[in-house]
Amino acid sequence: MEEKEVVKALAALAQANRLQVFRSLVTAGPAGATPGALGEALGVPNATLSFHLKELMNAGLISQERNGRHLIYRVAFGQMNGLLSYLTENCCQGAEDCLDATATSCC
Repeated sequence: MEEKEVVKALAALAQANRLQVFRSLVTAGPAGATPGALGEALGVPNATLSFHLKELMNAGLISQERNGRHLIYRVAFGQMNGLLSYLTENCCQGAEDCLDATATSCC
């Protein structure tokens, strides 16, 4: 993943509502979710939700598919994993224990 893409993705996630939408879509998995389901679950108005979905799509973090009359949004898991890999690829110069979630320091 290129640095420019990373910055765009992090900027898109650096807003509370967008982060909630993204995390909800991660939870939904490959099945994705409709804007109606997302709005209802998160209590976000439709116009606001549309704006946030557009921003996440522009950052390449989610995709949109039309299924009849419904739009289905899904996480672009490859892009998400690429972002995580970019952020951790040089952690502690490759030390294995660095990625332990209980670690209090890098090295």
